[in-house]
Amino acid sequence: MAAEPAQPTTRTTEPTEPTEPGGAPAEVLMTDFSSPGAAPTPWADTLALLQGGEIFWLSTVRPDGRPHVTPLITVWADGALHFCTGRTERKARNLAANPGCVLTTGTNRMSEGLDVVLEGAAERITEDHTLRRLADRWACKYDWHFEVRDGAFWDSEAPADGTDPGEQATVEAFVFRVRPTTVYAYGRGEDYTATRWRFEDGASVEA
Repeated sequence: MAAEPAQPTTRTTEPTEPTEPGGAPAEVLMTDFSSPGAAPTPWADTLALLQGGEIFWLSTVRPDGRPHVTPLITVWADGALHFCTGRTERKARNLAANPGCVLTTGTNRMSEGLDVVLEGAAERITEDHTLRRLADRWACKYDWHFEVRDGAFWDSEAPADGTDPGEQATVEAFVFRVRPTTVYAYGRGEDYTATRWRFEDGASVEA
């Protein structure tokens, strides 16, 4: 009697966290850090803060392992945060050795508000056509105007090291992109909420 053919097996791989339209994974409420019965922060609210936050704090690591934190301005484009820094500044030197970084923004009020933490790796952008598009976003958001040439921003509005206060100098700035690997949102108000999103390989999310 002939043996029956083996039945094919189907394997399904479920993502660690389900995805939502727009490329963002579904939010996961961290219940240990949230009020009982609290709802997670929607991604739309978090994205609005990433797009509209005016000041972010960038955390990098010095070559000797000590942390370095500095405030700066950012623009959100193509599913990532972007910032710029002078090529000789400490944060640029830190990123050359270790691109891992954290960007945070939000409020400093205890009773209300939303704080967002974005983890990722900084990647320098050198394509002039991309830089020109980002420069337009800096101009729209901050009324700060950069020239683009030689794979960098050139800024005549910022002071240069060694320049007399009354003089004007044009400063070269490297531009970096940070695609999120993990994003946290901490909400305060009627409830305290802690929400997490994880992204595969810094995948782009809705701009």
